[in-house]
Amino acid sequence: MKQNNISAQELGGTACIITGGLFDTVHAKTAHGLIRESKRFEIIGVIDAKSAGKDAGHLLDGKSRNIPVVERISSLIESTGQKPEFAVIGMATKGGVLPESLYPLVEEALLQGINLVNGLHQPLSEMERFQKAAEKGEAFIYDIRKPKSFADLHFWSGKILEVPCLKIGVLGTDCSTGKRTTAKLLNQALTEAGIKSEMIFTGQTGWLQGGKYGFVLDATPNDFIPGELEHAIYTCWKEQQPDVILVEGQASLRNPSGPCGGEFIISGRLDGVILQHHPVREKYSNLEAYPATIHDVIDEVDLIKKLGAPTWAITLNTGRMNSEQIQEYKADYQQRGNIDVICPMEDGLEGLVKIVNEQLTGVKSAINE
Repeated sequence: MKQNNISAQELGGTACIITGGLFDTVHAKTAHGLIRESKRFEIIGVIDAKSAGKDAGHLLDGKSRNIPVVERISSLIESTGQKPEFAVIGMATKGGVLPESLYPLVEEALLQGINLVNGLHQPLSEMERFQKAAEKGEAFIYDIRKPKSFADLHFWSGKILEVPCLKIGVLGTDCSTGKRTTAKLLNQALTEAGIKSEMIFTGQTGWLQGGKYGFVLDATPNDFIPGELEHAIYTCWKEQQPDVILVEGQASLRNPSGPCGGEFIISGRLDGVILQHHPVREKYSNLEAYPATIHDVIDEVDLIKKLGAPTWAITLNTGRMNSEQIQEYKADYQQRGNIDVICPMEDGLEGLVKIVNEQLTGVKSAINE
């Protein structure tokens, strides 16, 4: 297989997204993020036999984006007259393994000279079948979840103490609750309100969308996660000097398959947290048979406080909820937690911007004193 000297950060161009029949599920959240926004790739189509014949944007949130969903890559090329430069695997699978049913589709892309961007845990560049297809088609395979080389990793050093701006974590009570989406929407809303804001990505989708600062947490050896987080925040501060740095959370504090969040609060010295929650989800994602339920969101707020950060607002993912349920949950959490509860998709981001601006004003007043 040919080697490409282009760095991962330089990748970009036209792309299609492979979702393997999962586009209409939460398992395709990478695809959903790319359809909403990508500064790295221009998305020209989605390959998903189950949802073929529809517009990807309309399927996602009712907003047509002129991104066709087709059954095969050849169908996309024929219908658009354009061959994408990249094919992005845009769904998550159990165990992070590419289903064998998708082998022919991936092989087809490589044989046609379409570079493959693989966000699964399984390194496809190491599979002989795909190596041969890539060689024949003169294509490249980018496994973006491969760990960095040792020389490129960072240990935590304490330089986070040199970052004076407001640092906010957008954490959640489970995987796939919309943490990244809320963080990106808030980042955009803060910028539009005249508050200089930057976002630290911590997952593959953030990188695929073109994020400049961050790292892929689940491709990072555990000992280096605090240091990589610190390095991303510190580098962002040194280069951009923002008023606010938003940190995208991963999984949740008590998800048994990947407990995460304590290092964000402690190693990243977060000033505050926005907590994303899905009220009607009782079991952790992909752990429905495991004897554990998602903890009460107010209890999670208390745990976050004990780890060293206040929760400034609860944001709700309202999927599969009607308007009456939404209002009932909002009122309950507000009353029991004495905390603002906001539904970003229904309420907009004005309430969160106001909260952040109030906290920012407090920080600036403290510095001036």
